[in-house]
Amino acid sequence: MAGSVLTIKDLHVEIEGKEILKGVNLEVKGGEIHAIMGPNGTGKSTLSSAVMGHPKYKVTQGTITLDGEDVLEMEVDERARAGLFLGMQYPSEISGVTNADFLRSAINSRREEGKEISLMKFIRKMDSQMEFLEMDLDMAQRYLNEGFSGGEKKRNEILQLMMIEPKIAILDEIDSGLDIDALKVVSKGINEMRSEDFGCLIITHYQRLLNYITPDHVHVMMQGRVVKSGGPELAQRLETEGYDWIKQELGIEDETVGLEA
Repeated sequence: MAGSVLTIKDLHVEIEGKEILKGVNLEVKGGEIHAIMGPNGTGKSTLSSAVMGHPKYKVTQGTITLDGEDVLEMEVDERARAGLFLGMQYPSEISGVTNADFLRSAINSRREEGKEISLMKFIRKMDSQMEFLEMDLDMAQRYLNEGFSGGEKKRNEILQLMMIEPKIAILDEIDSGLDIDALKVVSKGINEMRSEDFGCLIITHYQRLLNYITPDHVHVMMQGRVVKSGGPELAQRLETEGYDWIKQELGIEDETVGLEA
């Protein structure tokens, strides 16, 4: 059975009347890892929020489908149950809900009634994945992200990814603020997920993450759209030469859309 497909066509998104995305086209398939790079303010994070249904972002034109199903017709929780996952740049703290309770509820929300994961199977899987990510096992009983360091929050996002096993994941600057050791662990978790049943879109500013996760496709966003795509060599060239050569090649003026939301 072929993996899932997230298809974004001619996507236009505005915030408070200001257009941020101006016709994004992108397709992410199971078995593929895509990276989106680009200067600040070009709409990268807006894209992730729009796909997941953040109410602040208004889609004015275009379509988003997952395996042919209209994502824009789904509520946020429906998108998650359908198999979409967002690893956030700034994960929220949720007091009163333990990591373990959150994860088990999230897993079971995608299962049919009567086929929920058993407590023992859940505990074994969680313990195994936490050890793989070099996390303290007592974090399972701490409130979700409460008092977590930046590195702990990012590892916890990858723990959620590995436990929930979505069809398509969008990771928004998952490398932001990580030291080299935490970056290696986070990368190890993402690489462990690679399979025909899993597709991933990584939003990043830096080549350094892609030293540990080799993407199949690299895309550059400018002025609210994807302006160039290529393989891993594109990210390497951006690291050494910056974005000016793309602007010159495409005749793009040195400006951004003004928001990186």
